[in-house]
Amino acid sequence: MRRLNSVHRGITNISHCSFTWISSTKPPTPFSGIDPFWVQNHTLNYSSAELPELQHSKCVEELCGIVSNEIGSLDDLEMTLNKSQGFIINSTIVADVINCCKSHSSTRRLLRFMLWSCKTLNHEDMDDAFNHAIMVFAERKDFIALDILISDLQKEHGKMNVETFRVVAEAFVKLGKEDKALGLFKNLDKLMCARDGVSVCAIVSALCSKGHARKAEGVLWHHKNEIFGLESVIYRNLVHGWFVNGNVKEIRRVIEEMKSNRVHVDLFCYNTFLRCICKRNLKFNPSSLVQDALNLIVEMKSNGIIPSVVSFNILLSCLCKARRVKEAYGVLFQSMKKLGCSPDWFSYYLVVRAMYLTGRFGIGNRIVDEMTEEGVVAEPTFYRDLVSVLCGVERVNHALNLFEKMKKACVGNYGPVYDLLIPKLCRGGDFEKGKQLWDEATSRGVVLQCSKSVLDPSITEVFKPAKNVEEGSIKQKE
Repeated sequence: MRRLNSVHRGITNISHCSFTWISSTKPPTPFSGIDPFWVQNHTLNYSSAELPELQHSKCVEELCGIVSNEIGSLDDLEMTLNKSQGFIINSTIVADVINCCKSHSSTRRLLRFMLWSCKTLNHEDMDDAFNHAIMVFAERKDFIALDILISDLQKEHGKMNVETFRVVAEAFVKLGKEDKALGLFKNLDKLMCARDGVSVCAIVSALCSKGHARKAEGVLWHHKNEIFGLESVIYRNLVHGWFVNGNVKEIRRVIEEMKSNRVHVDLFCYNTFLRCICKRNLKFNPSSLVQDALNLIVEMKSNGIIPSVVSFNILLSCLCKARRVKEAYGVLFQSMKKLGCSPDWFSYYLVVRAMYLTGRFGIGNRIVDEMTEEGVVAEPTFYRDLVSVLCGVERVNHALNLFEKMKKACVGNYGPVYDLLIPKLCRGGDFEKGKQLWDEATSRGVVLQCSKSVLDPSITEVFKPAKNVEEGSIKQKE
């Protein structure tokens, strides 16, 4: 609480008000219970021309203090709100209070505040406040509160925005309430929201995000006339929906339907189709991975769609998961170049990782050298992850050699690699090399996460005998 007699004679005692002092360097202390980040972003510069904004800030902070106070029942909350100063409540104040309190206040207190505010809001402000509150409760996944607010909005003959409907539909579908999302879509007219192309796209996107492509097609069947000009977006969602289902035949049907309706089949659709084919073959028929994928890539080129490196990385990822390293090597160095696509660092990473995991360390190291000779610049993640793989398969010497290549190819981001190698070397008894890497990291100014105690043999030796005894007992049992 501060006094502003020297600034404005009419304001003598302002409590719970957050604003920036013009002549003071000391920052104001936010009200207890209010999100400090929200207060920081909403501080005001005081002047006589900003009295309405100052009153707005005072109103918001006082209401936030009441709502965020968890002491007492919901009826006590409403009684305290009724006793508060006679502020003029509008949709902006309601939205600011909800935004301020949503991260730390219970949804039930926010709901009671919202319902209390509606008693004084005009019709236009009520629509804005309801739409904002509905989106917040959808984010908080409080569906009982959502039902109450949507029902009250309908009773008040209010209007739901299309964006609000999209958020609510996605929230329903994510928690397995797709029928509830469809029911809301069917009753949009009661909420003064048009069932046009935008709302149709919203419900189709929500349903397809979780693989309910059949229900999405049912919506499209009844609303064919509303999607004119949006066919490309609709079909992309359907392709993704059938991919989530893992249904290759239905994706092929949708793509053929796109062609017959003269809708452009873009790279996204083909890559999604390719991913679905590779995922199916990885599970049921790994030997067909390369043939089926390359057939689709050739089809893409015949239809004027140039496959990207992402297309080949999809195939390489599945081949490496199936440990079909020879085929992956052929795709990387033969098929990609033959089809006019240059591999990126992630393409090399997938194949090298598979080589290391299958014990082909020499070939893996040679592929890294060839990548460098081709002029492909790898991210630090490339080296860090591969060093981790080599440490995991107990090939620390190869990991050290790869680290040397990283220091020649990349600048910085060495810290995580030092943190991997130093403890690994010391646990293996190579304290001299571990100390050498520690001194090297220190000289480079690298801040290490591992403790310097790993360099102390007396500490490490305490754990070594127990480990050896355990390994000996496992061998005896075998």
